[in-house]
Amino acid sequence: MEVAEVVPEFAEAFAFEEFNPMQREALPALLESGENVVASAPTASGKTALAELAICKTLADGGTALFVAPMRALTNEKETEWERFEDMGYSVYVVTGERDLNPRRARHADVLVMTPEKLDSATRKHDSTRYDFVTDVDVCIIDEVHLLDSDKRGPVLEVTISRLRRLCDPRVVALSATMPNVDDVAAWLDAPAENTFAFGDEYRPVELNAGVKTYTHGDNSFADKYRRLYRALDLAEPHVREDGQALVFVSSRQDTVQAAKKARDEVGERDIPMGARGDYDFHNDAKELQNDTLRKSVLDGVAFHHAGLAKGDKDRVEQWFKEGKIQLLFSTSTLAWGVNLPARCVVIRDTKLHDPLEGEVDMSPLDVLQMLGRAGRPGYDDVGYGWVVCDRADADKYRRLLREGKDIESRLADNLDAHLNAEIAMGTIRDMDDVMDWLETTFYYVRASAAPEMYDFEGLREYVRGKLEGLVDRGFVDAGDDLSLSATSLGMLASKFYLRLDTAARFRELATRDAPVDANAVLGAVATAMEFDSVSARQSEKEAVDAVLVGRDTGDMEPGQRKVLAILESSMTGSTPKELRSDAWVIKQNALRLLGACRAFLERFADGHAANVAERVAARIEDGVSADAVGLTAVDGVGAGRASKLAKEGFATPGDLVAAGVDGLVEAGLSEGVAERIVDAAADLPAPRIEWGAFPDSVATGENDVREVTVANDGGGANAHLRVTVNGVEMTETETYLGDETTTPVAVFGADDDELTYEISIAFPDHPLVPVAETRTVRVT
Repeated sequence: MEVAEVVPEFAEAFAFEEFNPMQREALPALLESGENVVASAPTASGKTALAELAICKTLADGGTALFVAPMRALTNEKETEWERFEDMGYSVYVVTGERDLNPRRARHADVLVMTPEKLDSATRKHDSTRYDFVTDVDVCIIDEVHLLDSDKRGPVLEVTISRLRRLCDPRVVALSATMPNVDDVAAWLDAPAENTFAFGDEYRPVELNAGVKTYTHGDNSFADKYRRLYRALDLAEPHVREDGQALVFVSSRQDTVQAAKKARDEVGERDIPMGARGDYDFHNDAKELQNDTLRKSVLDGVAFHHAGLAKGDKDRVEQWFKEGKIQLLFSTSTLAWGVNLPARCVVIRDTKLHDPLEGEVDMSPLDVLQMLGRAGRPGYDDVGYGWVVCDRADADKYRRLLREGKDIESRLADNLDAHLNAEIAMGTIRDMDDVMDWLETTFYYVRASAAPEMYDFEGLREYVRGKLEGLVDRGFVDAGDDLSLSATSLGMLASKFYLRLDTAARFRELATRDAPVDANAVLGAVATAMEFDSVSARQSEKEAVDAVLVGRDTGDMEPGQRKVLAILESSMTGSTPKELRSDAWVIKQNALRLLGACRAFLERFADGHAANVAERVAARIEDGVSADAVGLTAVDGVGAGRASKLAKEGFATPGDLVAAGVDGLVEAGLSEGVAERIVDAAADLPAPRIEWGAFPDSVATGENDVREVTVANDGGGANAHLRVTVNGVEMTETETYLGDETTTPVAVFGADDDELTYEISIAFPDHPLVPVAETRTVRVT
């Protein structure tokens, strides 16, 4: 059945001319029905075409299609692949967290591509003009719906799809690798039996021969990696010798590089005929690679692939592997979900991996099956070979997985209260009846119905009710006498910033404590956040942690929390020890998100001065600058290095830069063009000046007077918090927008003290500017 016969107006959207048997079987459900579709099929069987058919039908009907991809790498890939739709006059727009959203483009797009996390964010804000496009979706295509069984990402996908269906009820097309309980997913999505497909292994283009190989586990984890590597090479070698290719999955980016280096040496020792050193053009192309190690290894037929490589390097590796110039490729699991790079032999060297936030964890069974599904090159091999290399203690677990597959379970119960809170904060749940209605829209409810003993189905409603009562008791939700439900400020902020509820409670506690909020308190609250509760400190890291935190009282912090604190504190000065750098990036990114939330909590429950503390801590962690230089990072064009350089020249605030002018900054070592841009940018930031006016030098005992003090602003306007204290005790505080100037009343009174020290302090909660403070002393006569 040719594509041009079935969808003649969209024939150019497909990369092939004829549908395969699996695709032909699903055609009527996709094109002749408007009902939901669920299709489970082996990896590499052509599921992407099913998504494209659903898109074509929607475009033909004048609608908007949404494609939900499991990770950012796949969204970027689809953007490239679906230029075919762009060439036909349709607009494809990718919406991810790493790109600035263009609401107009999103609103006018014919095909939207999003991750579950970004779709979650968009649906939570669907009533804003920025994200209103998400309720205009006519079909939602879920790629790799078995991601529902992922501990972290599964609940997000589950509640987001349920929410989207409540908001605009799009047609849903869910695609998956093979899963035994496809009917449960169909029941969740209300897909009729005739639109539910469970395509078996007979639809695989190449038969898969999968098995488990064990190795002898030792006391040294480093040595174990090489034991597994040699085992992997033993399995790959016969296929490579017969002009096949091998794809070896390892646990981390660094491991792909180290394994490729060692394998290259071992290939030479074993005299395996590999490489393309005689290929002159290939030799010249290899010189274009940015990664030095990769440049050296590809000529010997060995390469590595991970998300941290430059895009050009990744593209070349993928192309050379497809062309057979690379015979042995080491990769992280992202390649299994992304680019279609099949190999005759696939070996999973590492079944455990180190997660910066979770410590050592078992690889997801879904990832294992997805990786093994890459075995077998259509058109080249009759059989693909896939192997899991593991310790003997785990062998039966993986043999059972390969033999029986794995039912897709719901992971919603693990974080049910946070998701309930989010729905209440959005207003999709308004009373107890809504809670139960919402529950029945979840995969959690469907799966519990199918496996009542595993999920305690009889007690399910009571369990949900208990979670709801906990939200009320902890102050996240208000319950009215009429059983109405509404989110409190605490609940709204927890939802807005995707916080674990314990973390939200901790941030509120920080904001409402009696002691002043300082940088140490903010760092401590973030380091002990529940989002970091699984971070572990390896033995090799403990000395580095102690060195960073020397002299710091960390109380009863756990080793993992101390590690987080050490990474944050060392990041503030740009001096993270090398022993901590492998996890530092992930921990820093999560900490910056938490600091943004902490800042909002402090502004809501404390004041702008406290919020400014969190803002400055975040800027120092992000830029690695001293406390003296942090205010300069608020200026566009002033990064960490430039801020530190200017601080050494005596500049501390944007106002200082404006006052110095272009000539002053040139004298400080900047080029004239850079100096001009920085002065212009600095002028947009506030530069407050306190004018005390007729403020008295003395006051008689028992006398009272009120004077007005003016806060003038020589720079741009901004939200400000003005605080007046006398002898360290707060008298008044004001939240205001500081434009050109504002006045604040100050009471002068004759007290029992001999002197009264008045301080006026101005802080900016939205900028990492050091607060401006001045004092005046009044004698009591």
